[in-house]
Amino acid sequence: MNKKWSALLMTMVMILVAFVGCSSENGDSAGPEIGIVLPTRDEPRWVQDETRFKEALEGTDYSVEILFSQGSSATELQNVESLLTKGIEVLIICPHDGDAAAAAAEAAKKEGVTVISYDRLITGTDAVDYYVTFDSVAVGEAQGQYLVDQASGTENPLYLYAGAASDNNAFLFFEGAWNVLQPKIADGTFVIKNSEEAIALQEKAVLTREEMGKILNQVTTNWDFNEAKNKAESHLTAVGAADKGDVFILAPNDGTARSIADTFASDSDVSSYVITGQDAEKASIQYIIDGIQSMTVFKDVRSLVTDSIGMALAVLDGQSPSTTGSYNNGVKDVAAKQTEVIVVNQGNVKSALIDSGYYEASEFTGLE
Repeated sequence: MNKKWSALLMTMVMILVAFVGCSSENGDSAGPEIGIVLPTRDEPRWVQDETRFKEALEGTDYSVEILFSQGSSATELQNVESLLTKGIEVLIICPHDGDAAAAAAEAAKKEGVTVISYDRLITGTDAVDYYVTFDSVAVGEAQGQYLVDQASGTENPLYLYAGAASDNNAFLFFEGAWNVLQPKIADGTFVIKNSEEAIALQEKAVLTREEMGKILNQVTTNWDFNEAKNKAESHLTAVGAADKGDVFILAPNDGTARSIADTFASDSDVSSYVITGQDAEKASIQYIIDGIQSMTVFKDVRSLVTDSIGMALAVLDGQSPSTTGSYNNGVKDVAAKQTEVIVVNQGNVKSALIDSGYYEASEFTGLE
């Protein structure tokens, strides 16, 4: 009797083990199908994206794991390798450094994983399958146009700042801004005050990447609040009162815009300033409401996340994702899906961000 029960128990255990193994193979207890790597937790923008990604996958049959690289290309590669060991089928990655991220993309491609470059383009490799982005040149053009629209007369002091030279988007943002600003620099509407390289090239309507690189190396913030503050302080110290007054400032994103705005506002020789931004971060929306920051370029990450997750799900379902164009990354033309951008200032902050459901009115003070 005991032997029979023992045999029966052993049979049941074997069936259970087989069932568990089958379940694992079918994905019920397997790792995530989608791996996402974002640049850093230290900027509100990317924490927002993390939340949106999780929301976008609610109600689907697929799971996701999201990791942050904390501004390190080495950590970025480790994150990708970790996700690959968990069996991901699609990698969505926003590179810290476009060139350095090629190694991560190639590691994923070697494992047969589809690589989607998110917001920033991975450069110098053919291992990128798709690119989901806002029109970065259009972002820069919107920033430049805002400064032009607020300017009158001639010899308006212009201070230029840019993102990190390791980020391909920083070049695209600057390219767009230069497209609009350069004619107004050439005709004397603006006078550049903080970049000898930009002054040397101010008669040139179209800059090469190398030429833009020379300017970026002088005015880069590296997307860092403190570096932006230090550069702004240094520039204001280097010029006289005549180079201040009513100034115009090209700031690349909201985080750096707040630092630069605070610095210029504290200089008694600065009578007024107009300053750009992008990302519609909560802190900057409050600055806009309070009149401290002039504008931001709203890039609705809900749309960007929806587009990238839509691409990933299409791949997982064996379909070809829809694209709207392509971007050359130095090695290949990467099929891309672009998302529109919106200029936000005091006049439309409520309709663009509150009425659209992006933020709650209760998150701000002084909102009419």
